[in-house]
Amino acid sequence: MAHFGVVAPAFYSHFSALSALALALNERGHRVTFLQRPDARVYLNDPRLGFHAVGAASHPPGSLAQSLLRAANPGSPLGLRRVILDMAGTTAMLCRELPAAFEQLHIDAVLGDQMEAAGSLVAESLGLPFISVACALPVNREPGIPLPVMPFDWGDSERSLHMFDGSTRVYDWMMTPHRRAIEAASTRLGIPLRGALHECLSPLAQISQTVAAFDFPRQDLPPGFHHVGPLRTASHKAPARIEALPETSPDRPFIFASLGTLQGHRFDVFKRIAKACRQLDAQLLIAHCGGLDERQAQALERLGATWVCAFAPQEAAIARADAVVSHAGLNTVMDAVAAHTPILALPIAFDQPGVAARIRHAGVGLSASPRFASATGLARQLRRLLDEPGFRERCAPLAAGVRSAGGSARAADIVEAALGLDARSVAHRG
Repeated sequence: MAHFGVVAPAFYSHFSALSALALALNERGHRVTFLQRPDARVYLNDPRLGFHAVGAASHPPGSLAQSLLRAANPGSPLGLRRVILDMAGTTAMLCRELPAAFEQLHIDAVLGDQMEAAGSLVAESLGLPFISVACALPVNREPGIPLPVMPFDWGDSERSLHMFDGSTRVYDWMMTPHRRAIEAASTRLGIPLRGALHECLSPLAQISQTVAAFDFPRQDLPPGFHHVGPLRTASHKAPARIEALPETSPDRPFIFASLGTLQGHRFDVFKRIAKACRQLDAQLLIAHCGGLDERQAQALERLGATWVCAFAPQEAAIARADAVVSHAGLNTVMDAVAAHTPILALPIAFDQPGVAARIRHAGVGLSASPRFASATGLARQLRRLLDEPGFRERCAPLAAGVRSAGGSARAADIVEAALGLDARSVAHRG
């Protein structure tokens, strides 16, 4: 059996998805250890998964909170640059620290999140096999497909292709500090020069927690690319503050709203959602993921929210809801698709604009600006989701794809097959 090292950005959603895959491997007798800055240990709550802290000198305990705050609120171009510098600093730190840590732990293979290049760079330098996992939208590039961070709808017109190409060049220019960190690490580690995340992917296997039908029409994914759907564990439970869903009235629409763990502090957005639901006479459950205080929660209830909590049993809430209001985080969106629940996306950062564009492309929901949309505008879009059956109906084929994609179990099959660790072969490719 193998000892896997897992390298991912220090974000809860990424650790959560990779933990599901890690536990599936652990159940087959493998050992799995996550490696990140000390503060990331809090994301792991299963004793079967190991954690090895690295980089305490440059990323000491207590420093993650400020990095997360910057990531959640990039604001101005200067703020966005600080986020990119944080990414570059983390990659540089991991590339310095991981070689000794991998050797100390006797790591046999690496699971590298696509959004953190260090795992693949160090694995390559040490001659270790590695698998790439896309916990967010895949970073794989191909002509005619806008980058995951871009809000553009897909199109093959000359104007669309020109826009995609131009936005890619602007993005690559903005990411210069990160590219330089990857280039410097490549040189120091003695491997061929790399510069961008899409140049650091595994030649053995790449795993995405999407389904092919949700993405834009790709033509050039590598042979070892696999869509496996959401990475979940059978016993997966969020740290719920509501142990069970509240009793809802069948006579009024029920809407679930969450902006995820990084964006749950956005009181103004929640206020407009609450007012919109009051206009619709809809029941609203808000889960702010610990981002609001009790005073703010009570204010939302006065404005139109029926229930406000830190955490709710999300999959159950989405399954019961008539519509979901989301920041377009991939985990929430895939849960909504699986439950045939239409989505109103309010994309804020990272790949969320790209996820929202794919929601529109698939016809399973609508999107609005979290900054500029009014309560009345949100109510108008929610009314469409509630009244037009096409949104729910178009979820059906995507949901079928999620059910058949295989999830964590199939991802574990792919990992073992790619590394020659098990006689079982991968049943299908998606």
